[in-house]
Amino acid sequence: MNNLSLILTFSLVLLSLALSYKEKLGLEKDMLIGSLRAVVQLTLIGFVLKFIFALDNLFFTTIILVIMVYNASTVAAKRGAGIEQATLISFAAIFTGLVITLGGLVSFKAIPYEPSQVIPISGMVVGNSMVATSLLFKSLLTNFQTKREEVEVKLCLGAPPKEASLSLIRDSIRTAMLPTFDSMKTLGIVQLPGMMTGLILAGVAPETAIKYQIMVAFMLAGAVSISSFVASYWAYRSFFNKLAQLKEI
Repeated sequence: MNNLSLILTFSLVLLSLALSYKEKLGLEKDMLIGSLRAVVQLTLIGFVLKFIFALDNLFFTTIILVIMVYNASTVAAKRGAGIEQATLISFAAIFTGLVITLGGLVSFKAIPYEPSQVIPISGMVVGNSMVATSLLFKSLLTNFQTKREEVEVKLCLGAPPKEASLSLIRDSIRTAMLPTFDSMKTLGIVQLPGMMTGLILAGVAPETAIKYQIMVAFMLAGAVSISSFVASYWAYRSFFNKLAQLKEI
């Protein structure tokens, strides 16, 4: 793809702007800012990755991963407004999911711990874990608001906070995990995933691209599950005070 072709694709954004203006959606500013940020951020990260790939240093690669997790955790925490230490919980959940799944891939010799492979794959894992954590926070907040009486009744009957919240926790975990597993069901039928498509466009044999995509699908499933469990069983505690009473939300 040449630069002119890339510039011409901006016409699709202009079409979106026109539709938003015509229907008075008020999204024009967000579209322009989003498009500009995408160009600037991707250009900058391109230069950074070029430097990191050339450096091929384990320490700097790990630092990049930590920065990715931190940024994702701050975004996920915004959905957890009202949950104490939401950013810390998000960071711990996403980081745990990444370490376990990435550590598994490296130990299984599926990929080497090299920046050119670790960073792109980790980006997918962190992104999906971020979305799952956001959904989990939102679901927990909604559940504790709508099912407050149910939890209070269980507390009055002598149930500890964890037992009183168990059905709400499980429902929130289910809500966080379902999109990932629903997406897995449609792989190769409804959608051709980005990684597989990118590899094929780059000239990689389809069978090799498929192997990588299957690996990523399994990795995402594991990371999302781990992140959801860690976040839920930590976050639910913030809805109770030291006397095991339900707080006002």
